[in-house]
Amino acid sequence: MATEDRPAQGEARTDLSDLVRNRRAELRLSLRAVEARTVDPVSGEPLCKYSWINKLEKKLAIVPPAYEQLEALATALELPVSRVQEAAGAQFFRIDTVWSVSGEARALAIQADRMTSEQREQLRRLIETIAGPEVP
Repeated sequence: MATEDRPAQGEARTDLSDLVRNRRAELRLSLRAVEARTVDPVSGEPLCKYSWINKLEKKLAIVPPAYEQLEALATALELPVSRVQEAAGAQFFRIDTVWSVSGEARALAIQADRMTSEQREQLRRLIETIAGPEVP
């Protein structure tokens, strides 16, 4: 039986398709605009072609994206690459990331992505002080 978050075994996953379609709508971008935002600065070619993005959004069969495409999509859609990777992992490989039962660990990780490396180090030290050192 499917849950609200996860389809039943054998049901198609649409996590990345939904994320891309919804975020594109939020940003009011056309498919061509997303394609243009994925242009590789070295080759000058888009890493995510219009037809691929269109098929992805329509939930049609496509070749799973490579990391470079996920990174380009994240940039184009102004999202953290980790969020795009998580959606792709769920859709194409049925990988469900489990952060914690409460979801607090994920919320902390998302906030940490917004910090500088110095701030993350301070946070790590604070957590070690409160929770104690990691036990091997």
